[in-house]
Amino acid sequence: MNNTYESPLTSRYASKEMQYLFSPDMKFSTWRKLWIALAESEKELGLNITDEQIEEMKRHIGDINYDDAKKYEAEVRHDVMSHVYAYGLQCPKARPIIHLGATSCYVGDNTDIIIMTEAMKLVKKKLVNLIKILSDFADEYKNLPTLAFTHFQPAQPTTVGKRASLWIQDLLMDLEDIDYQISKAKLLGCKGTTGTQASFMELFGGDHEKCRALDKKIAEKMGYSSCFDVSGQTYPRKLDSQILNVLSSVAQSAYKFSNDIRLLQHLKQVEEPFEKNQIGSSAMAYKRNPMRSERIGSLARYVIVNALNPAITASTQWFERTLDDSANKRLCVPEGFLAVDAILSLYINVADGLVVYPRVIHRQFMEEIPFMATENIMMDAVKKGGDRQDLHDKIKRCSMDAAENVKVHGLKNDLPQRIAADEAFGLTEDEILAVLKPENFVGRAPEQVTEFISERVKPVIDANKDMLGVDVEITV
Repeated sequence: MNNTYESPLTSRYASKEMQYLFSPDMKFSTWRKLWIALAESEKELGLNITDEQIEEMKRHIGDINYDDAKKYEAEVRHDVMSHVYAYGLQCPKARPIIHLGATSCYVGDNTDIIIMTEAMKLVKKKLVNLIKILSDFADEYKNLPTLAFTHFQPAQPTTVGKRASLWIQDLLMDLEDIDYQISKAKLLGCKGTTGTQASFMELFGGDHEKCRALDKKIAEKMGYSSCFDVSGQTYPRKLDSQILNVLSSVAQSAYKFSNDIRLLQHLKQVEEPFEKNQIGSSAMAYKRNPMRSERIGSLARYVIVNALNPAITASTQWFERTLDDSANKRLCVPEGFLAVDAILSLYINVADGLVVYPRVIHRQFMEEIPFMATENIMMDAVKKGGDRQDLHDKIKRCSMDAAENVKVHGLKNDLPQRIAADEAFGLTEDEILAVLKPENFVGRAPEQVTEFISERVKPVIDANKDMLGVDVEITV
């Protein structure tokens, strides 16, 4: 048995793809790519660095000698320098020029940005697939009338598909924020210990243009178009706060969906998927608990609260840098992404397997709709010669008696029968029931779904069609 702590984010929840992005291999191989980009750029700008040295560095991007790095770190208590020394052991010819002129944040911060950007792309991919799944669901059920709820009290009806469009709209707002964050991604660059590039001014003999070109070359080699214009030793910690706020927003959208599903499952209208051999309760064998939706909510709370960490860190940085960000960043940024990755996997799984029970939805609809249809019924009775004021009083008393029948005596809603029995209305029971057709009360809900999918959702899916197709695995 393993006798050390293991994060449930890695053992139970997050995907292998997201775990890899925050793995040591991803981190330290990116450090080495950045050292190569620095050496290549310095060579191109005239420093005495050879192709042989650069080729030697390239041969050892992936075979990281962790044991050597660990031994050095125990001696020097510095993670970056321990890996500089370890890389130098594998690249003896390049050893003198590895990390030339740079500070630790050159590899640390640029790598953090690269990993966060790649992680954001993975979040986007899952979000696009989720939107596609929900849009198919919304289209399929756009015409199925259901009770709407305000304050979790029956309100003017909607359709099952229209309700799903509300979930999609939240996700589209999240996708806009994600696209914006990805579009403005930029590296720290190589700016030295306080962001002044003083060390590079020394290396390039006071040539300002070469110092400016250095950042641009490094960015391009790493696949980015630009670097932050100015910085202290680090990139602005406000970036972490912005990114985790986006993750928090995704979590909020998922949380809202999960609560809706939990309530609908209680009503027996819609259920999350339930495997043949799944156990809902260890004690109550009949139960089908909405455990996946509950887990979405549980993880979402963590992400929402976690977004406070980088907000506080960004607020409390001193001047050009302090180190009270480091330990916090190592926890809150990876865990924020791992948790959102898990949330979206669960969301995709639930959305793709939703079970709808139209007969239950119809029965519950018909239990409430007579109360909501009283004005329509009264207008039909007036058309047949009834007195509006007299009928209003009668229908109020009928409604109160029918409500007592339901609430006090536990009987069915017999309002239609009560109205039909009163000759003042001049309506048969069949005429009243014709008024109560569910589709008469949903307004433009079906049309709104069609328009929303056509005008807002489909263009997004078409623009990101290369991202469609994702497999998610729910571990527990």
